[in-house]
Amino acid sequence: MSFEEAYEEFKIYAQNRHKKQGFDAILNKFNNHILPYFLGKNINDITKNDVILWQNTIISYNYSNSFNNSLYCIFSSFIQYCITIDLINENIVRSVGNFPKKYERHNYDVYTLHEFRRFRRHVYNRVYKQYFNFMYFYGTRPSEGIALRFSDLEGPILHIRYNMTRRGKRFLDSPKNASSIRDLQLNFITRVRFFILKCYYISIYGDSDFDYFIFGGKKPLATTSIDRYKHKACESAKMREITMHQFRHSCATRKIHKGIPIDKVSKDLGHSKVSMTLDIYLHQEKRATSTLLMRFTFFNTILNKFKKLSQSIITHFIV
Repeated sequence: MSFEEAYEEFKIYAQNRHKKQGFDAILNKFNNHILPYFLGKNINDITKNDVILWQNTIISYNYSNSFNNSLYCIFSSFIQYCITIDLINENIVRSVGNFPKKYERHNYDVYTLHEFRRFRRHVYNRVYKQYFNFMYFYGTRPSEGIALRFSDLEGPILHIRYNMTRRGKRFLDSPKNASSIRDLQLNFITRVRFFILKCYYISIYGDSDFDYFIFGGKKPLATTSIDRYKHKACESAKMREITMHQFRHSCATRKIHKGIPIDKVSKDLGHSKVSMTLDIYLHQEKRATSTLLMRFTFFNTILNKFKKLSQSIITHFIV
């Protein structure tokens, strides 16, 4: 069987086992980064050397570790499917192994509360301002925040149940994983803000029974519009711009600084494991603390040298 024919069968298999958004991501990566290298080959004729040459080409593009890892997993899954239906006997992708890891310095930037308030003063649209408020203080994934509707509110409890797909046509989908389905306890100020938003939508559309999106009304906010308002606010405030996902980082970092237990922070973020939260945030805190300690050591060294120089000068003149 040809590589292309096996791939067509694999697509049917994968489509029944992945959410649409995940399936679309698999197709995109396979079509652009795997299929072109093996077109015209028989699935039985592919060798380990072919896989190594493919890896070498991918490595030359200098993609991120996570992107390379996703390509490896997708290709390995495809080969494993071919084994399952008795086309081949060995998973040569797994035998060759994953891509070598390279050092990556991750861009980890957050807003302090003071910085966020400065940013917020320059967001003049009430809907977008409340979206940024929610993202900073509750730290949902951007796609989860966009998907929220007023039916997800139950008193002080906000149910995170959906995810808004942002590729192509937007539609509500299930969250990223089982742990992403969670409840958030809203404070009084946030509930008042949401109530005012709903009254605002009713005043515009005149339909009090419609299940409005909390951020957008009849339609959810578009990510391009959110980014545009964010960029304008940062320009107006003359401050650096962070990504929407870094609003989530800001929320998590702030909660950790306030002494909220890490398991509670992890649950609120919708992480599947507490270790994931520890790996992302506490390691970043250690790096920040290490940098601060290095600066303190440097200035302390300068101060000690200055003291010694002062003492030698004083001693010289006294003598």
